[in-house]
Amino acid sequence: MANTPQAEKRIRRNQTRAAINSARVSRIRTFLKQVETAIASGDKEQAKAALSSAQPELARGVARGVLHKNTASRKMSRLSKRVSAL
Repeated sequence: MANTPQAEKRIRRNQTRAAINSARVSRIRTFLKQVETAIASGDKEQAKAALSSAQPELARGVARGVLHKNTASRKMSRLSKRVSAL
């Protein structure tokens, strides 16, 4: 338990930030899943569109600190390779 008012405030702040960050990660996963389903359906135009909308979301996740830079880079690279292979 928190012993000081500052520690109580940090607990409240950490809970708020955790909720915001989990929502951000969930939003990014949704965009990635859209790319995955487009790739699975075999529609190259739809996959390209989904990839171009997922790209800024990944970059935003890196900027906000919910994803590591290399993780976002790796995901983008692998998805682009799969889309171009269609």
